[in-house]
Amino acid sequence: KSGLLFLMGGAHILAYLVTAASGVPNIPEFTGAIMLDGIQMAYCESINKILEPRLDWVKKMLANDTWLLEMYTRQCFVVQPKIFGNHISSAHILQMREGCEWNEKTGEVTGFLQYVYNGEDFVEFDLKTRTWIALKPEANITKQKWDTDSVRTNFNKDLLTNIYPKLIKKFLSYGKSILQRTVPPSVSLLQKTPSSPVSCHATGFYPDRAVMFWRKDEEKIPEGVDPGKILPNHDGTFQISVDLNVSSVKSEDWRRYGCVFQFSDVENNTCTKLDEAVIRTNIGKNKLSNDQGVNVGGAAAYQRSQTSLLSRHVIVRSLAE
Repeated sequence: KSGLLFLMGGAHILAYLVTAASGVPNIPEFTGAIMLDGIQMAYCESINKILEPRLDWVKKMLANDTWLLEMYTRQCFVVQPKIFGNHISSAHILQMREGCEWNEKTGEVTGFLQYVYNGEDFVEFDLKTRTWIALKPEANITKQKWDTDSVRTNFNKDLLTNIYPKLIKKFLSYGKSILQRTVPPSVSLLQKTPSSPVSCHATGFYPDRAVMFWRKDEEKIPEGVDPGKILPNHDGTFQISVDLNVSSVKSEDWRRYGCVFQFSDVENNTCTKLDEAVIRTNIGKNKLSNDQGVNVGGAAAYQRSQTSLLSRHVIVRSLAE
């Protein structure tokens, strides 16, 4: 049932994303955001100098935890901008993504800390060895310097394995009904022309921990399928499209094919049979009356536009000293 909501456990991913830019048109000198399971919790940037909770319950959480509010406010508008200002010159962008994945069932924590310079991977922290990995030859100097900084190393370990998992639990305690819900997708079959691939488009689902694929009978199809990427919708839900090349599929075999959508932590799945009668298209009167205004082929086009949009809004933190 498309309107059904129910709780779902499993892994949760917290990411602190910041970027520092200099001499780049239309981009603030500093932006930062905290994301949990693909949803933005709070945002700050150097123009308005305001820490903005993105959800009412996040606003309530920060109002009840003045220490946390003051810490993020200071980080956003005092500490981080000062550090970044000492390390960027004209027309450069320094970025970082740090956080952790916490599995509430097993308690397992996987931390990550990655730096990017002008759009290219620069260095990342190996939590197991507590050393830095240079991803470009130019990063070797930074790696050697940071490897000898025991204060930084110990702080990073505590941040990724202790502080961030606690923050995830705090977010969940305030927003459990939203963050731990599951919303099933609305699935449609789309096709531009009779010779085009059939696109299985699922939208409106939450969370984004899901897979979708085509299968023949009961076996997953490894070839002739264009795998899609999960992308966000404006309302906090997600969408994905997976294409199937039907040019070599005999008409009598169509009923043997199905598009399967499944959440990662749920055994049950949703299978939409390949049925010519329900395919939506923009050609003529269509195989199905297009009275819902579906712009077929729009799934792929929309995904491309969203990917482009996301690439322009990457927010990750800059290289520190």
